[in-house]
Parts: sequence; C-alpha cells; structure tokens
Amino acid sequence: MSETLPQNVEAAPSPRLLLVDDEPGLRTAVQAYLEDEGFEVTTAVDGDDGWQKAQEMLPDLVISDVMMPRCDGYGLLKRMREDERLGGTPVIFLTAKGMTADRTEGYLAGVDDYIPKPFDPEELVARVRNVVRRQDRLLREAARFADTDVGQMARQITEIRTMLAHGDGSSSKDVALHNFTPREASVLQLVAEGLMNKEIARKLETSIRNVEKYVSRLFIKTGTSSRTELVRYALENQLVT
Repeated sequence: MSETLPQNVEAAPSPRLLLVDDEPGLRTAVQAYLEDEGFEVTTAVDGDDGWQKAQEMLPDLVISDVMMPRCDGYGLLKRMREDERLGGTPVIFLTAKGMTADRTEGYLAGVDDYIPKPFDPEELVARVRNVVRRQDRLLREAARFADTDVGQMARQITEIRTMLAHGDGSSSKDVALHNFTPREASVLQLVAEGLMNKEIARKLETSIRNVEKYVSRLFIKTGTSSRTELVRYALENQLVT
C-alpha cells in the first residue's frame, strides 16, 4: 500500500535519465524496466543523438552504450565533460566489453560506473539508484558549503586587502606562474569578491557542482586549501582586481 504524502509536502521529482544505445530491442526493454521503477527515461540511438538530447533535457544521469555508430560512448562522454552545463552529470557505461583495460579506460575518461553486458536489470537499477543518491549527496554538500557565513568571508577578504594595502602581508617575491582557464579565472575573481558557490553558479549560469570543481582546481594550482588562503594568494600575486 502506497503512503500518502502530507498535503504540505511535495513529492520529489523522478530522476531524469537519458538512455543511449543503438540496439532497439535493448533500448526499449531497459527503458520500460527503468520507467516501471519510477524513473523518467528519454532514449537516444547513438552518441550524436544523445548529445543533442542531453543539451535539451539536462538529465540527472546518462546511461550509454560504448560501441555505437557516428559517435560512441567515449565521444559522448568527452563532449559532456567539456560542457559547462553537463560536465558534472553522472554517466554509466553499458558495454559488451568486460576486460579490465576497457573498464580502466572508461574510469580514466570520467565515467561514474561501468556495467558489462549482459546484465541483470535489478543490478542496473541498483547501480542507477546508487549513482543518483551519490550525486544528490554531493549537491547537498555543495549547497551546504555555499550557505556558509557570507559576512564572515567578506570580513576576511576586507582584512586581507587592508593588510596588503598597508604592507602588512608578505607578498610573494617570486612571480608565480599560472595556467588558469578563462572559467577558472572568472571563478577566482568572483571568489575574491566574496561570492559563495551558489551565487557564483547563478552568475556564471552553471551548476554548483561545476563551481566546486573549479574551486578545487584553483586550490590545486595555487597550493592553497581554503577560500581565505586562495583569496589572499590571489591578491598577493595580483591575480584579481
């Protein structure tokens, strides 16, 4: 017997899946099974078709075959990982290949999970649910970090700027060399202005997860480990205005 939600509680929307496979029979069967499990499923016949539909629907998860005509699974994955809106979307590969080297290639390319054919439909559903839950957890954590005390961060930035203006900060004597992408530079500037991840995502029209990814890259490239350290480093090296 299904439970009735309280009137003031909205049911969570069904995860939107994009299923990409050139085998009509498998595509139809998997779509039907996933829809019976409560997922909203859109299908595509190959990587090119999948890329177009992914841009239109912005799915919560992509399930893709690897060997397909025109554009294979790796080509689709590469396009997604390079795209601002789709870069953080989880991807599961379905493939007839079962060799360790093939799985390793998939993981190195940025795939989130890998299921060799033939597979048990119940295992597929379990893995899909696991990846969706993991994505939801990451987004909640990103939102929690984005909701930290903005006032405290702004005060810290003001203090850093004041110290540097009065010569109280130890400015780097050696010129630091950096290779920031345009997007990383934009994120760095907005962090230095005191914006939190949610605000940066809104301003750059991207996802919070993508902002977290860029901030993490900035930590690595600058050798810092917190937003305050990152801002101080950027100001000392005149990387931001």
